[in-house]
Amino acid sequence: MLTITTTEALAEFCTLAKAQPYVTIDTEFLRERTYWAKLCLIQMALPGKDGPAVLVDPIAGPDMSMEPLYDLMRHEGTVKVFHAARQDLEIFFVEGGVFPRPLFDTQVAAMVCGYGEQVGYETLVKKICKADLDKTSRFTDWSRRPLTPAQSEYALADVTHLRLIYENMLAQLRKSGRTHWLEEELAILTDPATYTVTPEDAWTRVKTRTTSGRFLAVVRELARFREEYAQSRNIPRSRIFKDDALLELASTRPTNHEELNRARLLLREGRKGDIADGILAAVRRGLDTRPEDMPKPDLSREQMQVNPALADLLRVLLKAKSEETGVASKLIATASDLDAIAAGDRSVPALQGWRAEVFGNDALRLCRGEIALSAMGQQVTVVRL
Repeated sequence: MLTITTTEALAEFCTLAKAQPYVTIDTEFLRERTYWAKLCLIQMALPGKDGPAVLVDPIAGPDMSMEPLYDLMRHEGTVKVFHAARQDLEIFFVEGGVFPRPLFDTQVAAMVCGYGEQVGYETLVKKICKADLDKTSRFTDWSRRPLTPAQSEYALADVTHLRLIYENMLAQLRKSGRTHWLEEELAILTDPATYTVTPEDAWTRVKTRTTSGRFLAVVRELARFREEYAQSRNIPRSRIFKDDALLELASTRPTNHEELNRARLLLREGRKGDIADGILAAVRRGLDTRPEDMPKPDLSREQMQVNPALADLLRVLLKAKSEETGVASKLIATASDLDAIAAGDRSVPALQGWRAEVFGNDALRLCRGEIALSAMGQQVTVVRL
């Protein structure tokens, strides 16, 4: 088991990886106490049952440059294989400004291959590798050093089994002709917008049913302040105030410290100092917002006239298509997608790309009365009219 702590050793391994068709990669990180994830460990393995596998330890090697790894990420000749890659990719994008290309995510591939929705790595190891994972190090604090042999073995298992899983998934995709399905899904993972949260747009992630422009203006300013404060100090948003407290503040709109202290849901840290001052300033900005500059809620979904009978038929069609293809129904279309289609919306993801092949095209035919659904026993079939 090799642990890399120097730039030279990392460059040597990455050079080896560039000569291979693929490399499996995983990371261990912490983000409970920070806004940005703290990278603690990188695991990589090259093809073959006994192919070399390494741990890259940026904590034990604080002077090590990650540039050889970023160069590997940019190398088009080697596929970078992850499982549930989103958080790993966010780290590489934030710290190095790179995305792995080409990319393969076995969790996404598993959904396309019929293993269900968001299947776990442990499940794939059991089903494909016929092995069990040692769970004893699952809740490790990966920032503490030295790592024990058990921790190191646990971390390496995340990439050594991944080799067989990748080769199995790739063969299934090629056999079924679904490789392009996976490519469409992975395009979202390598879009910078997936990982970029601008303070100005942070309010759109706060769930509220209130559509008042004034209320939303205060929500926007409070969310903007929280995002800026969290990013500048690298602390979690929840350490400043949680969403429920934000909505309470947007409703009560305190104008001074005495009113602010009456907030029931605000943490103690939010009642004093820079956070308290920032909250009051944000509320003032929201209250001073001109009507024409207030956020405009998207009411299009609420105003849709959904045909409930058609929506029910679409749900039956979706279930039939999911069973026929072995693809999780939620990956093909969401409940809101079906309602939107039944209301006449033709811009939903379920009608685009590979989803159109599997479900969307027949969904539109059903809406136009060109097909019907027939049930025989447990099986539902499509009947052309």
